[in-house]
Amino acid sequence: MNQAVAWLPYCGSAPLPDTLTGRWNDDPILLAVLAIAGLAFYRLVDADARQRQFFAAALALAVLLFVSPLCALTSALFAARTVHHVLLTAVLAPLLAIALAPALRPPRGGLALWTVAHTLAFWVWHAPPAYAWALSSNAAYWLMQATLVVTAWGMWAHIRTAPMPMGIAALLAMMVQMGLLGALLVFNSGALYAPHYLTTQAWGLSPLEDQQLAGLIMWAPAAGLYLGGALWLLARWFVAEEQEVAAR
Repeated sequence: MNQAVAWLPYCGSAPLPDTLTGRWNDDPILLAVLAIAGLAFYRLVDADARQRQFFAAALALAVLLFVSPLCALTSALFAARTVHHVLLTAVLAPLLAIALAPALRPPRGGLALWTVAHTLAFWVWHAPPAYAWALSSNAAYWLMQATLVVTAWGMWAHIRTAPMPMGIAALLAMMVQMGLLGALLVFNSGALYAPHYLTTQAWGLSPLEDQQLAGLIMWAPAAGLYLGGALWLLARWFVAEEQEVAAR
């Protein structure tokens, strides 16, 4: 079977550069879910102005990830899929953790458990067989998205409430594992992801170059997000310590 026909990901067939801007996702079920989620939040959650702003940002990011042409681009480039997953887990998930704090407590299990669970989810879905399955079945695709965002939300929700040293340690651990996965993709000698064997050339990349670009995204900017979060918590910790000393 022709490889281009074999893979029919949720976001549709791989677009060409001159068709990308027209590839918006008009899935009525997805659009209804996003609309209902927004309506439910603003009507049912007792959130302050800041939390409402964070939810609006999360909803706008969800539209970018699943409705805009970025969704279609992830069918063509593994590097775009990497950007998609990083935004989902390192930006959208913490926005939700803040916005939903009045309605949802951090899940049971503690920060260490959810950090490990999210790390496992990220690595499992970037294993070539699991990734290929997600791009061949809508159910598997949404299972991938759900497990990534739920485990990320669980981790970020606990980071908000855990002692700052534990939160810093969790974020540094995420930075290290993200860099490690990125390095494995950069230095692998062959292309690993069959769904992209015939979809990258139109974008000026070989499948291996696309994979290496994805690894570089994980290795530098994605890991940098977690490092930035750890440094922000560290700065808050120092300020809190100084205020405590000054109050004595």
